[in-house]
Amino acid sequence: MSEVTYQRIRVDTPVAHVARITLARPGTRNAQDYLMLHELDDAFQSATLDDDIHVIVLAADGPHFSSGHDLTGTSTGADFEPKNMTGGYLQPGQAGAMSNEEEFYLGMCWRWRNVPKPTIAQVQGKVIAGGLMLVWPCDIIIASDDATFSDPTVAFALNGHEYHTHTWEFGPRKAKEMLFRGNALTAEECRSLGMVNHVVPRDDLEAFTLEIAGEIAQRPPFGLKLAKLSVNGALEAQGQYNALRHAFALHQAGHANARAVFDGIPVDPAGLAVIRELSKR
Repeated sequence: MSEVTYQRIRVDTPVAHVARITLARPGTRNAQDYLMLHELDDAFQSATLDDDIHVIVLAADGPHFSSGHDLTGTSTGADFEPKNMTGGYLQPGQAGAMSNEEEFYLGMCWRWRNVPKPTIAQVQGKVIAGGLMLVWPCDIIIASDDATFSDPTVAFALNGHEYHTHTWEFGPRKAKEMLFRGNALTAEECRSLGMVNHVVPRDDLEAFTLEIAGEIAQRPPFGLKLAKLSVNGALEAQGQYNALRHAFALHQAGHANARAVFDGIPVDPAGLAVIRELSKR
């Protein structure tokens, strides 16, 4: 892979044929602003176009994988080269907000889900809401035994985060409970539900992930691509993408309702205290 200097992430090749993309904002618990997401997309694309790379690992610096969206960010899609042909980033009201979320959240997550190479998420600590949107597009999830996963955004009077694959990850009943309560699930709970592939001690996480990645990287790249396309195609036959678009539209309705009720604020402000309390558990 070509050498690129990023501000929010880091890229290296720790073992043969494996590219590792690392979230590098530990001081913010790897909160995602639009710059980070744009850099992630660039790194995924570079690894995809490099024929010497067979597997991509997504990791994170610090004690926590990601606290979700960086709500202090002020940039818009107009500040970056578009990836999803969305447009309308500066339009007033919900129109512009929807365009930005479609570009950086739904659009990019779907792009990463469709990277034609195996992707592995190496996860530790807390993974909250938007953090799940980085993990769930990956093909394999390896978690440390202290990892927890949550989407508490129903407290904001929303239907969950923007990449709404909860039902496929957990099954309908557990997905509903997770959303309704906003509680965190342990790595072992997620493994038992099929969301996580492996749970390992924190000290073994990196080595175990690279061992799995290196093993997969020895398989024929075209075979890996065909296998991934086959499984993803089965999900698409179930209507996964149409369901994602439907849930995304409902998410925008939640934002629009909050703007009308709470004087332009895009979420129910009472939810912030609820989410802060849940994050301490």
